[in-house]
Parts: sequence; C-alpha cells; structure tokens
Amino acid sequence: MSPIIRKQNTPSGAIFSLLLALSIHQTLTADVTPTVVTPETNSPPASPATPGPPEKGTYNVTNATDVVCLLARMGLQLKINFISSSSGKTVQEVLNLHPSLVKSSGSCDPDSATLILTEDNITLTFSFSLNSTSDKYHLSGLELSAALPNMTKRTVFRNTTLNYMVGTLGHSYMCQKEKSLSVTQDFSLNTFQLQVQPFGVNGDFGAAEECDLDEDDMLIPIIVGAALAVLVLIVILAYLIGRNRSHAGYQTI
Repeated sequence: MSPIIRKQNTPSGAIFSLLLALSIHQTLTADVTPTVVTPETNSPPASPATPGPPEKGTYNVTNATDVVCLLARMGLQLKINFISSSSGKTVQEVLNLHPSLVKSSGSCDPDSATLILTEDNITLTFSFSLNSTSDKYHLSGLELSAALPNMTKRTVFRNTTLNYMVGTLGHSYMCQKEKSLSVTQDFSLNTFQLQVQPFGVNGDFGAAEECDLDEDDMLIPIIVGAALAVLVLIVILAYLIGRNRSHAGYQTI
C-alpha cells in the first residue's frame, strides 16, 4: 500500500505520470496516418449541367411552286430519358437545338403539313393537321429520332395523337413563355418564344393567337387596372356624397 500512498502525496509523481501519458499518446498518433475522405472522392459523378434557354431560330417550308406554306420561329430544347451504354442505367439528357446547325425541310398538303429539323444525329419532326370544317389546325404529332453518344442504339420517340398549338386558319399561334410539351414518357419538348403558322401563310405570319400562358400575363395588369379604376370611382362618389350632405346642412335666411 505504501507505493500508492507515496504516488498520491507526491506532486512530482503525478506530473511525471501525466507527461508519460502525453508522450505515449503523441507517439501512437504520430505513427498512425489519418485517412481523410473528401466529399469529392465519395460523391457520385456530377450530372451534365442543364443548358440555358435555347437560341431562337426561324424555319420555313415551301410547296411545289416554291411558295412558303409553313412558317416557324422558336427556340427548342429536348429532354430525353434513355439507358446509358456505359452504366446500364436510365439517364436524362437536356439538349438545345442550335439554329445555325439545323437544316429544315418538310411538306405541305391541303389538310396536313410537316416540318423536319435535323441537327447532327438528331431529327425532330412536327406534324400539323387542319380541320377543314372548323378551319382550326393543331400540332397532331411529334417524332424524335436520336443517336446520342451514350445511347446503345438510335432511338425513336413518337406520338401521333397530340393536340398542341391550336390555331385558326390564316392566323399564327404564339407562345412567348417557356412551355413544356409532353410527347412520351421518355421525351418532352420545351419551346421558347414560339410562333408558328402551318396553313394559310400569305408572305408572313398572320395575326397571332396567344397561348394561355401569355394571356394570363396580360390578364394580371388588366385586373389590377380595373381594381384601381373602381377604387378611384368609389373615392369620387364618396366625395360627392359627402359634399352634398354638407350643403344640405346649411339653411338660407
């Protein structure tokens, strides 16, 4: 028991023990090289950045007599899901069409019109239909044929039962806002600053019929203006009523 009593009553012994423990701890930690895992080494590969709004391009189709029968002005962005050849997993690509690289073609018939846009290994086909009874047209079909570098093979996405871009014969359809057109489960088309006229072209775009998104933007200032006009009218009426009552309070002697 005496060694324990001496260790407790001798300050130098406690200090020596503390220094010895620190020395051992430093020796052990110096021999062990810590492994630092940075976020970069463990994080999955970054997905491709989504491009900004696409550049607006102007396209047209001519008939057999070399007269323009379809006009289109728009920015186009493709959103495609497919199985990657490198990973075997479903990935998504968002691509802009570049007007300077796009070649346009197509055809016009009395009740149908087609616009075909081709850029490298991508071909996008618009199909429009005209109802001769109602003089209304619409985008009835979209087809995308693509062979991207990471695709296992060329893939075709097609839908022939669409009802987008509804307009009147002789008028153009316009949608300045970004609008997403769902085509298939794995393909959608985003349009920007779009104006198209597939029938009844007379040299240039006819009067524009705006989409719901553009009409909503115009509706808000109209509602605000109407509310302000009503408020001003209420103030004027209140003033006139108050003025008449004040005059009625006086009697002529």
